[in-house]
Amino acid sequence: MVRIGFDIGGTNIKAGLLDDGMGLLAKKICAFPKEHCYHNIIKIMHSIVLEMLSENNLGEADIESVGIATAGMVDVAEGVIIKAHNLGFYDVPIKKEMGQYFPGTPVAVINDADAATLAEFTKGALRGCGNAILLTLGTGIGGGMILGGKLYNGGLSHGVELGHVTLSLDGPPCTCGNRGCIESLCSATWLANQGRPKGYGDAKAVIDAAKKGEPAAIEIFNEYIENLSSALASLTALLDPETIALGGGVSLAGGFLFDALSEKVERKSFFKYPYRIVPAHLGNDAGVIGAALAAES
Repeated sequence: MVRIGFDIGGTNIKAGLLDDGMGLLAKKICAFPKEHCYHNIIKIMHSIVLEMLSENNLGEADIESVGIATAGMVDVAEGVIIKAHNLGFYDVPIKKEMGQYFPGTPVAVINDADAATLAEFTKGALRGCGNAILLTLGTGIGGGMILGGKLYNGGLSHGVELGHVTLSLDGPPCTCGNRGCIESLCSATWLANQGRPKGYGDAKAVIDAAKKGEPAAIEIFNEYIENLSSALASLTALLDPETIALGGGVSLAGGFLFDALSEKVERKSFFKYPYRIVPAHLGNDAGVIGAALAAES
């Protein structure tokens, strides 16, 4: 038997065919078709599954479960995407709709950051942790938490939005409508916005230039480290985690990011403890794997 995992983002839809050990047997990526309604998008997702099955000499009867990770706010129990602005999804009963294509097969829906956290907890950087945090440093900031050895979905099952914790009351506007959120000050978007007036096209260009010692890029990167270290120090005061894993494009800066960040977080943290801050392990596969895991739990 095989499992299906989907990771729906504003740019791409990723799909995976997984074995009993949650190893990826096949992967496919297609562009998110923004001009289509969700009914057609689910139809496309079903077609992707059929392609993967055919290419692996399998049929629909071989599917054990289907998991869907998605951006936005999710009602996990009902399998409804409450709102996902970048997808144009509002009150989408995706579990019910997908279930029509896979009758009798368990279907689960989970927030994409929670899915990545679950994957890293089961197979990656957070494995064996009782209490831990994952942050994905991309266009926005996604985040998830492990508390008491389990994925924490919020006290009212709304999930957690670590990227929308306020870091600075007079900070830049955030996509959520507030100002100074962690996302608005610690994302790749912040790096890009700071870098463009100085000739750097995106976050990677800023980081690469800072590594080469260019003063303007170093100034931007140092301010970014100040922002992110303050965010992480605040989270350590609240949660005192065993491990903080960082994913997303910015985390690919490697030791250039992690060495400076670890030192500043320890200095700023209330507990003055050398918190373990590490790269996430599963990269772009985390959402697909986590979605499949959610359907198994």
